Amino acid sequence: MKRREEWRPALEAEMKRWSAMSCDQLISALSDEQVYEIEFESTTLQVEVELLENTENYVHVIISIDDGHWLRAMHPLSSSFICEKNTHNEKGSD
Repeated sequence: MKRREEWRPALEAEMKRWSAMSCDQLISALSDEQVYEIEFESTTLQVEVELLENTENYVHVIISIDDGHWLRAMHPLSSSFICEKNTHNEKGSD
């Protein structure tokens, strides 16, 4: 469990990078799950980013990180965030 917690700064950096995008950018970038590797403290980590929900009001994105070891890859360090869409309802317009 300790090793996974050592990856938390890498997960937080990826969360910051992806959560800075607009909902439209996220929808476009995550039309397919994104899987890539990053270098963190001399270790190669695998990052998976997936669009969980795309509703009328928000998109929900999950980011998972692991070191590729089969056991730890089964339970990666993960977090998610919600990006709220512009909900400007044009009430009263015909």
